[in-house]
Amino acid sequence: MTTIPHRQLRNESSKILERVKNGEIIDVTNNGEIAATLIPPSSSPFERLLRSGAVRPSTATGPVDFTLLDRVRSDISSEDLLRDLRGDR
Repeated sequence: MTTIPHRQLRNESSKILERVKNGEIIDVTNNGEIAATLIPPSSSPFERLLRSGAVRPSTATGPVDFTLLDRVRSDISSEDLLRDLRGDR
C-alpha cells in the first residue's frame, strides 16, 4: 500500500486515480495523519472490504454444518439474556 500527502493527490490526481483504477490502494495523509484510503471500485461491497483490509478471506472450504456443533444449555432464558444485552432500555 502506498501513502501520499494530500498535496500530491491534488497536483497529480489523474495519475493517482489511474493507479487506483489499475488496482493499487493508496492512503492519503493530511498533516501526517491518514485522512482517506483510495481503493479501486469493485463489483461488490464485500470485495471492497477485502481490498481495504477490513475483512479477511475465509479459509472455509464450503458451507458450515451447524448441526456438528455441540448444543449449549443455559439456566438463563433467552428473554433474560436479551433484556440484559439491551440494558433494560
